[in-house]
Amino acid sequence: MLIDFFFALRQAKLPVSVKEYLTLLEALKQNVIAPSIDDFYYLARMTLVKDEKHFDKFDQAFGAYFKGVEGAVDWTANIPLDWLEKKLQRELSPEEKAKIQAMGGLDKLMERLKQLLNEQKERHQGGSKWIGTGGTSPFGHGGYNPEGIRIGGPSNGNRTAVKVWEARSFQDYDDEVEIGTRNIKVALRRLRKFAREGADTELDLDDTIQSTAANAGLLDIRMRPERHNNVKVLMLMDVGGSMDDHIKRVEELFSATKTEFKHLEYFYFHNCVYESLWRNNRRRHAEKFSTWDIIRKYSADYKLIFVGDATMSPYEILQPGGSVEYNNPEAGAVWLQRLIEQFPKFVWLNPEPEGLWEYRQSITVIRQIMKQRMYPVTLAGLEDAMRLLSK
Repeated sequence: MLIDFFFALRQAKLPVSVKEYLTLLEALKQNVIAPSIDDFYYLARMTLVKDEKHFDKFDQAFGAYFKGVEGAVDWTANIPLDWLEKKLQRELSPEEKAKIQAMGGLDKLMERLKQLLNEQKERHQGGSKWIGTGGTSPFGHGGYNPEGIRIGGPSNGNRTAVKVWEARSFQDYDDEVEIGTRNIKVALRRLRKFAREGADTELDLDDTIQSTAANAGLLDIRMRPERHNNVKVLMLMDVGGSMDDHIKRVEELFSATKTEFKHLEYFYFHNCVYESLWRNNRRRHAEKFSTWDIIRKYSADYKLIFVGDATMSPYEILQPGGSVEYNNPEAGAVWLQRLIEQFPKFVWLNPEPEGLWEYRQSITVIRQIMKQRMYPVTLAGLEDAMRLLSK
C-alpha cells in the first residue's frame, strides 16, 4: 500500500526520494505514532516533504490517495451552528440592495465601529445596525452592505469590505506548474537580452576553426563563456482575496517567468503595496521585508513587473489607514510612486478581463499611477508589455 502511496507522490511531481521513503517506513516500524490517519499524515509530511512550498501538492496527493480511509460520516455528531446560520441567511433582491446606503467613507465606518464596540453587549443577526451576521449592517459577516468591515467570518462573495478583521492566510503561487502552452514563454522571451559572462566553459566552434586554419591546421581549441539572459526582473504579485479567481493563470505566468529569467526576484503583497512585502505566505506575518530596503537593494536596471487584478476599495490606494487588513501609516499610492520612480522600466499585468477594467474604480486609479502601463495577462498583452520593457 505504501509503495503505491510513494509512487502517487512522485506522480504528483513531489521530489520524494527512496531514502526519505525508507525513513518513513523505519518510523512506522518503531511505532512513533498512534494508528491514526491524522498522525500518519503529519509523520509522512515531516519525513517526505523537505520544502514548505510543496505542502499544498502533498495535501492534494495525500487526500486523493487516502480518500475514504476513515470510513463513513458519523451522523450522530452535532451539526455546527455555523452550518445552519448559512441556511438562515437573507437573500436580497437587486432592488433591496440598491436601497441600502453606504455610511460614507472609511473614517465614518471606523468611528461608528468604535461606538458599537462600546455599546453592543450580545450577539446579533439579520439586522442593519449592530455587529452581526446575515443582515445589512456594515459590520459583521454573511450579509450585504455596499461598504463595510467584515468581522469574524467568511466572505459572502460580495467583495465590498474595505477592511477585514481576521488573521488571513494565503498560499504561495506554485512555481512548478506545467505550462499547457508555450505561448507565455514565447511572449516573455521578447524581454531577453543575452550576454556572455563568466568563465570560458563553452566551445567556440567558429573561432576554433578559424584559429586552427590560421595555425596551419594544428588544432587550436577556443573556449568562450556561456550565453545567459542577463535581464534582471523584480516581480511583485498580489495574492489572496479576489486574486483567488486567477490562481491558475498567475501560476502559469510565474512558472514561465522563473524558467525564462535567471535573475528574478519576487515578493508578495495583498491588494496594494505598502511598507512591507513578503516571500512566503505561510510566514508573512513573521517574516516581512521592508519596501524601503527593497527599493534601496535592487538597482534601477531591474525591470519591475506588478501582477494583480487591481480590484479593491479605492481607500486602500489613496488613504492612510485604508488597507483592508491593518492601519497603514502611508497610502498605497505613495509606495507605488516610490517604486516606479526607482525602477523606470515597469508594467502592471492584470489577469482580470480587460473588458471589465472600466467598471472597477480602483483599476482606473492604478492605471493612472502606472501611467497607463497596465496590460492584460493574454498573449497579446504580454507581448506588448515585454516590448515596452525591452525599449
